[in-house]
Amino acid sequence: MTLTQQLVTIGMVILGTVLTRFLPFLVFPAGKPTPGYIRYLGKVLPSAVFGLLVVYCLRNVNLLAGSHGIPELLSILLVVALHLWKRQMLLSIAGGTVCYMLLVQLVF
Repeated sequence: MTLTQQLVTIGMVILGTVLTRFLPFLVFPAGKPTPGYIRYLGKVLPSAVFGLLVVYCLRNVNLLAGSHGIPELLSILLVVALHLWKRQMLLSIAGGTVCYMLLVQLVF
């Protein structure tokens, strides 16, 4: 990339970041009530995103070959147990990821 292309790329990244940070405050100012559909999306989208992540992560698991999905199942059980115990999403995700990586790298 030339210097001009690099500067344009950096400028576009900065513009995109600034826009995504400030646009919600401009569209939904503090003095006005938030529209109902935005509140609805705020309630249902987190669950939908996690559902999509589970499907995405388990889409290539073959129960008839290799480790038969055992590392995935154990990691999912750990995530659920950690979440029910501590109710901290970051701890649950990190614990499941570390468990899965250790099982795949060291055990299976």
